[in-house]
Amino acid sequence: MQFAYQNFVVRNWEAGDREAAAAVIGTVLAEYGLTWEPSEADLDVVEVETCYLDAGGEFWVVERDGKLVGTAAYYPVPYGTQAVEIRKMYLLPDTRGQGLGSVLLGKLEEAIAAKGYTQIWIETATVLKEATRLYERKGYVRPTGKEGIPETARCDRVYVKQLPS
Repeated sequence: MQFAYQNFVVRNWEAGDREAAAAVIGTVLAEYGLTWEPSEADLDVVEVETCYLDAGGEFWVVERDGKLVGTAAYYPVPYGTQAVEIRKMYLLPDTRGQGLGSVLLGKLEEAIAAKGYTQIWIETATVLKEATRLYERKGYVRPTGKEGIPETARCDRVYVKQLPS
């Protein structure tokens, strides 16, 4: 996957992106008073190959002027119906407000649908107000139950969206 949007390039993650991706995610988490957890909730960023690539998912990075400024990813999950979970959709503060989050989410949905998945889950934190507004604008709803969905300490909201089959 590779595409351009304004002055951003979105491409597949490479092993050399590990530290920069972790730095972006850690920066955004700290901005909202959340903690980077490399051995728990953020282990998937440390182990992208195992958690995403080997599992049939994708992990993308966003660059501007050769600098990594965002991430977005998904992987299949055992709950739901033909389901994936979108994870690690983070953008540095100076990249927000330009429509990039909406474009990223749309491209993730296209990639997910192209692989035959029909349901998308997202876990997030209430404090990430821009993200929760984006998900709600794009048709994600809060399910009545969270059966089978693993919870992390910092994520207190779950969203789901059914894709056309």
